[in-house]
Amino acid sequence: MWKIAVGFIAFAALALFVIFKGGDQIDMGGEKHGADAVHAPAAAASGAASAVKH
Repeated sequence: MWKIAVGFIAFAALALFVIFKGGDQIDMGGEKHGADAVHAPAAAASGAASAVKH
């Protein structure tokens, strides 16, 4: 049981370290929908995949 508590504390410490190191650059808003979401066209992606010869 104590191993679970130690593992949780270590994971929480690592998560807090990453969050504090990232500062205000981390986006925790989830998926983006709308004008601010930028996606590559599907035709360009499928065209690049079909150009690879096997």
